[in-house]
Amino acid sequence: MKFRANLPGDVFGGITSAIVMLPMALAFGVASGLGPAAGIYGAVAVGFFAAVFGGTPSQISGPTGPMTVAMASVVALYADSLATAFTIVMLAGLVQIALGLLRVGSFVGYTPYSVISGFMTGIGMIIIVLQVAPLLGSDPVSGGPLSQMAAWPEAVAGLGSHDLIVGVVALAICIFWPQRIRRFLPAPLAALAVGTCLALFAFTEARAIGSIPSGLPAFQAPRLEWGSIGGLVEPALLIALLGSIDSLLTSLVADSQTRTRHNPDRELVGQGIGNLAAGALGALPGAGATMGTVTSIRAGGRSPLAGALAAGLLLALLLGFGWIAEPIPLAVLAGILMKVGWDIIDWRFVVRLRAIRREYVLVMLLTFAVTIFVDLITAVALGLIAAGVVRSRDQTRGELDSVLSLPLADPDLAPNLDDLDSVRLPVGLLKLRGRFSVSSAREFTRAFSADIEDHDIVILDFSGATDVDDSAALAIEELIQNALDENTACIVAGLAGDVARVLHSLLVFRGVPARHFVDSLDEAKKLAESLLQKPR
Repeated sequence: MKFRANLPGDVFGGITSAIVMLPMALAFGVASGLGPAAGIYGAVAVGFFAAVFGGTPSQISGPTGPMTVAMASVVALYADSLATAFTIVMLAGLVQIALGLLRVGSFVGYTPYSVISGFMTGIGMIIIVLQVAPLLGSDPVSGGPLSQMAAWPEAVAGLGSHDLIVGVVALAICIFWPQRIRRFLPAPLAALAVGTCLALFAFTEARAIGSIPSGLPAFQAPRLEWGSIGGLVEPALLIALLGSIDSLLTSLVADSQTRTRHNPDRELVGQGIGNLAAGALGALPGAGATMGTVTSIRAGGRSPLAGALAAGLLLALLLGFGWIAEPIPLAVLAGILMKVGWDIIDWRFVVRLRAIRREYVLVMLLTFAVTIFVDLITAVALGLIAAGVVRSRDQTRGELDSVLSLPLADPDLAPNLDDLDSVRLPVGLLKLRGRFSVSSAREFTRAFSADIEDHDIVILDFSGATDVDDSAALAIEELIQNALDENTACIVAGLAGDVARVLHSLLVFRGVPARHFVDSLDEAKKLAESLLQKPR
């Protein structure tokens, strides 16, 4: 009943999102080096299968900026063997399916925002840099952003004025198109129509897309050789990771618009099936497309029908009406993509750099710089490592702050308090609260060894501890061993649950007598009193 009740909204959402996705698919296809048809087939394959099998009902999928940049790198490496490039896309789809089946979809969302921000900002800048040459009427050169910028003087010298004019007009329309009209006529489509008309009737020297293959694409058989499979895994993992992050971020946007919750694991399976199909069809890989998704939702799309319908309409266009796209100027697509690149840049984070903690700004800038000047895989890896270091520092402070170390000034334990130095009270208490991990292991031993050595007896109270990993357990063992080496007796109180299981399994207390294990702090104090009364 819900499906029938929302049928008009899903139909309208599918139609409007197809209109939005058309210029994007064409532009991304050209930018990737695979051609406009590959972009549309990518929108068809990923859009349909991700809608049918994915876990975000209202999401529209297709080629996106990050996936295009990643695929452009793959195409550049395997320009003489596109079958290998498409095999990488298929492997990426299989990786995404595996991630979904292993239920790690929710963990992708834990990628630090500073890494995502630096990466997306770098992607946006790369897209803008790559489109300068087509906007000026020149062919893009091979290589990264630095190679592209080095070719700009030559592009300016051979400037195609007609290309520049229609491209700037398209860019201006994307920027200044009235907001109230965007719902009925999206800015990219308006830019596409106006720029094409200008090229057809006024600026006829602007270079156009040209012939677009019609009909169904040929099946691309995977090309796998055991000797080279290692080289294919790395770019496949990159595409899979990018597609997963891109899709799940778009899923969050869809949730906020529809007040629903997506299934991240199922979404990864759907995206993986879509990219597997894209590779088999020789198409551009894709992910959840934010612009298409928001457009569909605002038009009433709420179910997978909207995404499937959008894919079907794009397929029909390519099968019977591909000639419509042939006169579209390349400079117009460049202008549209420049606006896309500008929107991908995380301006929300960039404008707040001065207010954000220095460590996270450094993580963002490191990820951004490596994305631009090295490669996408290294950027993600280094960004995650740097963010992990920063997070570990923060976690260390929090874990150490939850440890209480103090001498016990109890008359029963120290009857002659007036004659004792306040630091040299005979019994000390080390109270552990919360969780302890590798983050604080080293500092834990360094910080509290001296405290323990200042007492004749130390009580380790675990009643407030909730979790201890192996690194922290070994740090506790070192702490206890240091105490025993200084002839300091150890009493363990409140040890239970998972904390007890971990510590006992690692033999942390092998030097502590069994009778020194008690259930509560009060029992520990009584035991300490009895130990003090005995000659040591």
